Amino acid sequence: MKKTLGTMVAALAVVLLTGTFAFAEYAIAGVGSFPYFQLGCLIVGGMVIISLKHKYEKMYTGEVAGVFALYTVLIALFTNPVIDTIKNLVG
Repeated sequence: MKKTLGTMVAALAVVLLTGTFAFAEYAIAGVGSFPYFQLGCLIVGGMVIISLKHKYEKMYTGEVAGVFALYTVLIALFTNPVIDTIKNLVG
């Protein structure tokens, strides 16, 4: 039961972070330049991390959520809307 509960909480964290990423990118870029490829990479990475959490019992749920949060930030930094926004802020 504990293993299943930890996996479900990790899956909830992945879904919430992916939804936040999609909403933020849509708010910045709109429909025209939405980064679908990065969203797909985020979904596949989330599924891999959840499967690793399910397979290895010694992984803490907080670690999984932290790893996926850092992965989400990394993916978000390499999207065109975020790069354009950073260019506008700096220049």
